[in-house]
Amino acid sequence: MEEKKLDINSIIGFVLIFGILIFMFYQNQPTPEEIEAQKAKQEQIDAEAAKASESTQKEEVATPVINLQDSTAVANYKSTIGAFGFTVPSEGNTVLENDLVYLEISNKGGQIVEAKMKKFVTYDSVPVYLVKDGNASFDLRFSTNDNRVLGSKDLFFEPAVSNNGNNQVLSMKAKISPNQFLEYRYEMRPNDYLVDFTIRSQGLNGVLNANQPISLEWKLKGIRHNKSVQYENRYTRLTYKYEDDKISKLSEGSDDDEIEENVKWLSYRQHFFSSILASKTPFEKAELISKNLVEDEDKGTKFTKEYYSKMPLILNGGELVQNMHWYYGPTDVAVLDEYKELGLADSIPFGWGIFGWINRYVFTPAYTFLSSFLPYGIAIVVMTILVRLLMSPVTYKSYLSQAKMKVLKPEITELGEKYKDNAMKKQQETMKLYNKAGVSPMSGCLPAVLQMPIFYALFMFFPTSFALRQKPFLWAEDLSSYDVVAELPFNIPFYGDHISLFPILASVAIFFYMMMTTGQNMPSQPGMPNMKFIMYLSPLIMLIFFNNYASGLSLYYFVSNLITIGIMLVIKNFIIDNDKIHAKIQENKQKPKKENKFQRKMREMMEQAEAQKKSK
Repeated sequence: MEEKKLDINSIIGFVLIFGILIFMFYQNQPTPEEIEAQKAKQEQIDAEAAKASESTQKEEVATPVINLQDSTAVANYKSTIGAFGFTVPSEGNTVLENDLVYLEISNKGGQIVEAKMKKFVTYDSVPVYLVKDGNASFDLRFSTNDNRVLGSKDLFFEPAVSNNGNNQVLSMKAKISPNQFLEYRYEMRPNDYLVDFTIRSQGLNGVLNANQPISLEWKLKGIRHNKSVQYENRYTRLTYKYEDDKISKLSEGSDDDEIEENVKWLSYRQHFFSSILASKTPFEKAELISKNLVEDEDKGTKFTKEYYSKMPLILNGGELVQNMHWYYGPTDVAVLDEYKELGLADSIPFGWGIFGWINRYVFTPAYTFLSSFLPYGIAIVVMTILVRLLMSPVTYKSYLSQAKMKVLKPEITELGEKYKDNAMKKQQETMKLYNKAGVSPMSGCLPAVLQMPIFYALFMFFPTSFALRQKPFLWAEDLSSYDVVAELPFNIPFYGDHISLFPILASVAIFFYMMMTTGQNMPSQPGMPNMKFIMYLSPLIMLIFFNNYASGLSLYYFVSNLITIGIMLVIKNFIIDNDKIHAKIQENKQKPKKENKFQRKMREMMEQAEAQKKSK
């Protein structure tokens, strides 16, 4: 069973990766001055968030609720809002729609009260709503010169619909006279998710109090769309672009808040759909809050997160002008890339650094191309085959390193017995043997390091690829969600109330892969983990963790491990020749070896340590 040996190189590779990550965290840890600055900033955020929350609660208590059939109530309402009582209160909604999106804008507040996707439905075949039944609020808070503090959501607007070419235009005006008003202007183009939105005032320079702040407040509770609310919530986040095209996010797993300057757009992402507010002129400052509403996998959970943003607006000559865009639509790179000037595609969670780059510019275009002429599940299989074939040279290098180490194992064992009482000498002689044989024990680390960006990029690709949403394959109804072959009458913690088959197949494939690479005869070594335990634990983790994950990801890992097993069998039986490797190593031993600086330094350090030990 010599071939079924301990894969020390793989362990070293993963240890090296973790070591690099730890070093990066250490290098990037904040200085004491930065910690103090962050602490002061957080205290400011908490104070302003508490103040905003308190203010909001007070304002909500003071919100007038009127019966339009009651003349006394209407008179009291007009008295409360002062000059803006010129607009006749009238309930009703105005519809803007094209082939993609349906919007309803209310006379009360002039805001969007319903946003529906016309080409998409949820997992239970209900239309996808981003705004519905009061889950969102858009409010302009301002003061007037007669000492009133008003909110636009409490005002009645007068609607006027017109056309600008093929575009639909809706003007909502809260008037104080026929030619003095606060206007919300919406312009919708055909076959487009982006709606131009402008806030402007006319003739209000003597009405608006320029000495008091004017703020825009946008709230939204994310409506659940997916089967697994916890899985959906994992990819539901508040993302924003600020300063010089920087992208940042609030926490996806807990309550979070932040204050940023020069914010260009805000994205209230709801996994596969997003509500985005973009401004042509960046907001000077934005207070951002995200609250997590998901505690467990409860089928009755209706909302995932609650978002809140507050941005100050600046008067220009006593008037307001803020040109913006609304986007209600899919979190799909193919769609968001159409708005390159706004950079909305950056709101998609491709992953950070090189991982995100590989995901966005390699895997996403590759899968888009394959799925354009292949069934979606087959496209995953073909892409997996291509990835494994491209990575086969790395697999070959890894297996070649194992073969070389196996050839040297008798000599290493002999050195271990010879110097069993002198660990320093044993290490020194072992390094000499490696140098003479032309073998590097660290060569097995490089393949693991090279594959990590690929694995992580694919790990982010499948859960966030809109192209996979509600696409069936075999028994899976939706490749972007988990597959179900059996419903359980109870819920198992961390596992769920169902059984998914693709994670089971992937776990079995991983088990056999580990059997090949680690083997059954795996002696424990001091300082090394128990490989038998890891061999059984890894498939178990896959089985449990991926039961609620995208079935497309489990399909990828299943096919990937099958192909890797096949490639390793071919390498082992038809490419790697142990006799030739042994002969090559013996030939290398006869050649004079020149030490590099690192090897010489290590040898000198060991010799010095050995001399000090003898002197004692």
